[in-house]
Amino acid sequence: MKMEEIRVSIRKYNQNTVVINKRSRYIHKSKSFLFSVLKFVILLGISYIIIGPVISMVANSLFSSTDLYNPSVFLIPINPTLDNYKLSFMRLGYWNTLMYTLAFVTVITFIQLMITSMAGYGFARFDFPFKNLLFACVIITIVLPTHTIMLPLYTHFRNWDVLGICSLLFGHKINLLSTEAPMILLTLFGVGLRSGLFIYIFRQFFRGLPKEIEEAAFIDGAGMWYTYFRIMLVNAIPAVITVTVFSMVWQYNDMFYCSLFSVSTDHDITFKLSTIQATISFVDQIKDPMITQLYVYAGVILVILPILLIYMILQKYFMEGVERSGIVG
Repeated sequence: MKMEEIRVSIRKYNQNTVVINKRSRYIHKSKSFLFSVLKFVILLGISYIIIGPVISMVANSLFSSTDLYNPSVFLIPINPTLDNYKLSFMRLGYWNTLMYTLAFVTVITFIQLMITSMAGYGFARFDFPFKNLLFACVIITIVLPTHTIMLPLYTHFRNWDVLGICSLLFGHKINLLSTEAPMILLTLFGVGLRSGLFIYIFRQFFRGLPKEIEEAAFIDGAGMWYTYFRIMLVNAIPAVITVTVFSMVWQYNDMFYCSLFSVSTDHDITFKLSTIQATISFVDQIKDPMITQLYVYAGVILVILPILLIYMILQKYFMEGVERSGIVG
């Protein structure tokens, strides 16, 4: 009798265990499902906040004048038109301005890549006097607003004279304004647009690479420059991609230096975009600011397309470089 009671008790216990396990699995699945729904809702909301203005801009760029003043039209135009794009394309001088802009941005990016990678490698691998002080100066260039030094920059390049050499050779100081020379010189000396951040990225990345790589190269007879260009820089491809994307996007979108140094609008498509509304209003005699704004929307879409294409191509490598360079987390 006792054995039978024991068997019954064990059977009931096993049944209860199965029920408890099923209940636990059900609760776990329910929590996972609710968490997935919550995560989806949050991501959808954030995506809408970011992408919403772009969607609105694309829609408005297709509006006709009748759609603009039609209160029943919100995002989808009733009479869509590409005339906004045609006129913006013409007033931007799109292909000529874009090609010049991309050529200039490519040159600046290449210079910035070389200079900042060398500086970052030096801070990561070499010991020299005032190393920490100099790196602190690099950090200051990251956090210091550029607007605080705009007047010294302007006067410096307005009266360019290195150690009095220009006055000695030409009899007067040189005015470098209205050219791209100031931006090239700033980049060459490691103080260009966001150069401090790029030095920091390369420093963090090179610090994460094992020193045994360099030691093996030195043992094999490789010099410092050979080791840097053929070994270390090759292994730093994720950081190179990250800096390349950041530099190209920021240089492409830069208007501060272009306006400060009075660069021609025909040499920078983003700077020219800022004048398109006034140009259309004056040249095409379209005085309604609401209608001219539609042409601005079309111009913005035309301007962001090239840099968006570059980002889409390099997205995979860009994300890998961000994760490995130590600029997040």
